[in-house]
Amino acid sequence: VGDTATKDPVWIPEVTERGWLIVTRDRNIAANRAEVAAVGASGARMVALSGREAIGTWNQLEVLMRQWRGIEALHAEVGPFIYLATRTTLRPLDLS
Repeated sequence: VGDTATKDPVWIPEVTERGWLIVTRDRNIAANRAEVAAVGASGARMVALSGREAIGTWNQLEVLMRQWRGIEALHAEVGPFIYLATRTTLRPLDLS
């Protein structure tokens, strides 16, 4: 996916077909029903850096590094799923 303007229903299935675990900064993903639906329909595996902590490059890096072992373990899980990552938590989002 070479363009950041690519719509979720296009890039999510494409990345999923490659077997990748998606890591995104979408602090309000629970409200984005189209993105949640695209994850469910494609069987994607996604971790969203969420909450106010996910603003700014260094804060995002801190969240990612603090949750790295848990995120790495998710690579072995079967999708679809979305996990929300903050500095202190890594929890699943209900896709229904």
